[in-house]
Amino acid sequence: MTLTLNLYETMALVSLIFYLGKYMRNKLTILTKYCIPPAVVGGFIYALFLLFLYVTDIATIELDASLQNLFMTAFFTSIGFTASVKILKQGGKKVITFLGISALLIILQNIVGVLLSSLFKLSPLMGLCTGSIPMVGGHGTAGSFGPMIEEMGIASATTVSVASATFGLIMGSIIGGLVARNLILKNKLITPHDEHSSKPPEQVGDFNEENHNILSFKRLMSAACFLFIAMGFGSIVSDLIQLSGLTFPSYIGAMIVAAIIRNVYDFTKRELFEKEIDTLGGLSLSFFLTMALMGLKLWQLFDLALPLIIMLFAQALLVGLFAYFFVFRIMGKNYESAVFSSAICGFGMGATPNAIANMDELSNRYGFVATPYFVVPIVGGLFIDFVNSAIITIFINLLS
Repeated sequence: MTLTLNLYETMALVSLIFYLGKYMRNKLTILTKYCIPPAVVGGFIYALFLLFLYVTDIATIELDASLQNLFMTAFFTSIGFTASVKILKQGGKKVITFLGISALLIILQNIVGVLLSSLFKLSPLMGLCTGSIPMVGGHGTAGSFGPMIEEMGIASATTVSVASATFGLIMGSIIGGLVARNLILKNKLITPHDEHSSKPPEQVGDFNEENHNILSFKRLMSAACFLFIAMGFGSIVSDLIQLSGLTFPSYIGAMIVAAIIRNVYDFTKRELFEKEIDTLGGLSLSFFLTMALMGLKLWQLFDLALPLIIMLFAQALLVGLFAYFFVFRIMGKNYESAVFSSAICGFGMGATPNAIANMDELSNRYGFVATPYFVVPIVGGLFIDFVNSAIITIFINLLS
């Protein structure tokens, strides 16, 4: 039996699955601890339900995913509006240094993924699905590049990318604390607070994924118009880019146009309604992720189980060693650099909230340092998706 849902029924189901994920996340503290988004929780529960229907041959469910690409493009367009050259300059040397370190990690992740996929006689494009696409990119990038790679002949690219992103969220949180604690103890670093002291540490940084804004029709309408204008002109830019014969993600033009608009507004000192654009981008990401995970075909992982496990643990080892031996030294060989090392474990295998969660754990135990709380959100929230998408695109064109 095949159950086919129209667009309205699909969006109703997507909304219910999202709130199911939110309910489960509130009930299971481990999901909150590892910063796993409600869309991922709900989407995976639905994907497991589909797997049950597939294995038992009871039924299939077909969704109308017409809006999925719209939500994806809207989210990445909102990221484009954050690419401010002015902010990058104001951030100083450490922002540029951390961004450069992150770019190097992206390249290494993709090289490791490609080499291991070749070892297992898999397509090198499959290696990218365990590289920076899910690791630095997280579920959003996994859900966007996965279908693109599937169109190039890799049938299970989306499933592998999203499964890898979920592994990264968990593993990045685990190794972050291990790396930083070993650095502190081995190097006998001076910290603001002694973990064995009864004196409470200083207040940790405030980072909250729930960005509450005052509802204003004028501001939200302006933000929505900015998004659609950038997406519209961006589609023309994307079409022109495609004439080069190279492979680019469909949203790249919208991101470029959004970045241009942002920097023009910075130069003219006019208001761009950033919070509202970010809010609409976050809304789009939640719907896009939920729909992407609901479309996963988990049975495609059966034949890839062993290679996938080895490739993912290799990525975890890479990030751990990179943080321990490279980031710590480059960022200053002190407690602050240990905090940066912990952050890049969460950042390099999950998302910016994971990096902040890792830093919070250190701050609660050893004390608060301000610089990482300024640098990491700027790099993770404003610039890294741009850099990651560009590097992934280069790798795809070199390997295809």
